[in-house]
Amino acid sequence: MTTRMWSGAVLVIFSVTVTFAIPPDYQLPKLKKDGKQWALLVAGSNGWGNYRHQADVCHAYHIVRSHGIPEEQIIVMMYDDIAYNAENPYPGEIINQPGGENVYKGVTIDYKGKDVNPKTFLDVLQGKEENVKGVGSGKVIKSNSEDNVFVNFVDHGAPGLIAFPDQFLHAMDLNIALDRMHDNKQFHQLLFYLETCESGSMFSSLIQKDYNILAVTAANSTQSSYACYFDKKRQTYLGDLFSVNWMQNSDKRNLNSETIEEQFQIVRKETNQSHVMEYGDLEMNLLMLSTFLGYEQDNHIVLDAPNPNLDAVPSEDVNITIQRYVYRMAKAENNEQEMAESLDRINAIMKKREETDITMKHIVSLVAGDNNFREQDQMLMGENNLYRHDCYVTVVEYLKDKCDRLDLPSNRYSLKHLRIMVNLCERPYSTDAIISAIDKVCL
Repeated sequence: MTTRMWSGAVLVIFSVTVTFAIPPDYQLPKLKKDGKQWALLVAGSNGWGNYRHQADVCHAYHIVRSHGIPEEQIIVMMYDDIAYNAENPYPGEIINQPGGENVYKGVTIDYKGKDVNPKTFLDVLQGKEENVKGVGSGKVIKSNSEDNVFVNFVDHGAPGLIAFPDQFLHAMDLNIALDRMHDNKQFHQLLFYLETCESGSMFSSLIQKDYNILAVTAANSTQSSYACYFDKKRQTYLGDLFSVNWMQNSDKRNLNSETIEEQFQIVRKETNQSHVMEYGDLEMNLLMLSTFLGYEQDNHIVLDAPNPNLDAVPSEDVNITIQRYVYRMAKAENNEQEMAESLDRINAIMKKREETDITMKHIVSLVAGDNNFREQDQMLMGENNLYRHDCYVTVVEYLKDKCDRLDLPSNRYSLKHLRIMVNLCERPYSTDAIISAIDKVCL
């Protein structure tokens, strides 16, 4: 049994009682006899500013490992550029909360660096072992109809997509993969926890409700997800609000007696900056968390952590908020050189944002008409749901390839503006007209 201790806080125990009505004729689903438990844990981003994503995934690894899921049934995908990053003042260490333990220690990473990409992720998820020969560890989810699968994905996102550093994973591709897994009887039940901005859009109009798949997301289809726990020494955020909340809950509770629904209700209340959502087979809510996170009881001591909502910021504001922290700290220390450097970085971020705004407004004006200001405002400010995925995938991929100034997919502020492409696609504008506008503005 793994022993874990959180430091720097006083032990506080809370008792939360939640009552749910269960239909008298309902039979609680159970793990089938001889069924295995599989976990696929993914941090899709890279870079020191995204420290929190790999910290979340490392923490998740220790949860499933300490609750009895064997290492051979856990697959981890993360760039692994944080623990020994030049900006890390504590080489070899990653923490997920203030004063927390080193969650990097003991984590087995199967796919690193450029191997963390949409194709490899989908191949690993679907058990396509032949497609990953010579890539990373080559491990895949070898689940069958008796097994339960847990997927935890942490990254940046935008409407209808997850943003790896160089490529997009589109909602259609993910849901097609999940449908194929169902049709091929590759799981008994599957639970997907997704931490990205606009994460609800990955499932809201696509996931099947009778496929034994339940997806829980950090936000709805139009909201940002939130970073939390800024660390002054490391000058970055240690966690993400939704992820921190579900994992701290899992650390404290008996997973054999807490249902998915109980955790969902607690985490939804505690994640008060965005709307935590769930999609798919909602009857799976009555399953115990141990069905996916492991049946062994982890009796490590967990000390109370600070409220992660206190310094939570939207994902797109992380980089500029960090620089403002750096400026204030430098000012307090009367470090004029650091003040000047942080101001330069703030100004560069603001200039990049202004360029993004101008670019997107120009594209909209060409599509909607230069003098149609009301229509332009609706395209720029609207929050339409995504249904025309074919149009959206085409124009977003084209925008990524042809409009270098937006720095897609890595620029979170630009990713937030992709909702404008949703708005254009959901209006009676042709894909060709949108692409033509992109050509005129970006080329």
